[in-house]
Amino acid sequence: MKLQEIARLAGVSPATVSRVFSHHPNIRNEVREHVFGIAKAKGYHPRLSSKQRNVVIILPGDAIYPIRNCLEMAMMALTLELPKRNFRLEILPQDNLERLDSIQFCGAVAIGAEPDDFKKWSERFPVPLILIDRDLPASSSNIYSIRSDENQGMDIAIVHLYERGHRKIGCIIHGKAGQGNADARYAAIVNALKKRGLDSNESLIYLSNDDNYVEIIGKLLKQKVDALFCPGGNAGIISAYALSLFNKRVPDDISLITSEYKMFSRYAVPPQTTITQDHITLAKTAADAIEAHIKGPKFPQQSVFPYSLIVRDSVTYLKN
Repeated sequence: MKLQEIARLAGVSPATVSRVFSHHPNIRNEVREHVFGIAKAKGYHPRLSSKQRNVVIILPGDAIYPIRNCLEMAMMALTLELPKRNFRLEILPQDNLERLDSIQFCGAVAIGAEPDDFKKWSERFPVPLILIDRDLPASSSNIYSIRSDENQGMDIAIVHLYERGHRKIGCIIHGKAGQGNADARYAAIVNALKKRGLDSNESLIYLSNDDNYVEIIGKLLKQKVDALFCPGGNAGIISAYALSLFNKRVPDDISLITSEYKMFSRYAVPPQTTITQDHITLAKTAADAIEAHIKGPKFPQQSVFPYSLIVRDSVTYLKN
């Protein structure tokens, strides 16, 4: 099907259809959505201009995503990799998405956003949306998911502790039930513990925001856990602080694994063993997806990459 046929079915001129697909700002929303609806129904996918190189980075608001360290690390990788492909970047908070209707761009990258917030993306925009660290929403023809393998990431941390003799592991996952990756991480941790025959009851595994870490760590210490695994958030800093309040030395009194934070983890006392996502690979794959959408070749809608374990000095060996 050609652009002229889409114009005929929509009852507008080919020039209007062209402006819709180039995301020209001077098009009424109802016209834009009408043209997109017909194009989607007919399976029509316009080829984007290779001259358009503006990419919008969509950052979540504090209420949705208070995990500053992961956000910063993803941002650093994107601002390093995308300009290498001659993309120009525009930063946009998620609570200001209406601005997308007034700018021209060839793709967008959303970090840590909830997929349901973009269910109508394909109806509004012909350009690709890359979701970093999140799954795809349903019926998303031009949305791509690029994320890390939560099952594998949680497992390598539990295995590392288990192989060093730890048999009672307390876990605090940053986040709330139903948001982000919190539920996936909870399920993955339970599965990893059960595979090793370790206790996985709910009194040892918590979801939490930053404010409750001290209280929860106190509860876990009363249960005499021999290790803590705290993925997500600023857990490395907060856990170290909480353990110091309880006069617990890492790793002499308790072992600790957290998520990597480049500005802290290696400089902690002792340096913390962490799990980390490959942010550079995530950023490169985001750029690949946008370029593929512009040039025409198909690109997988979902890409999943493994976590890595960075071994430092916060985990000891226990004799059983």
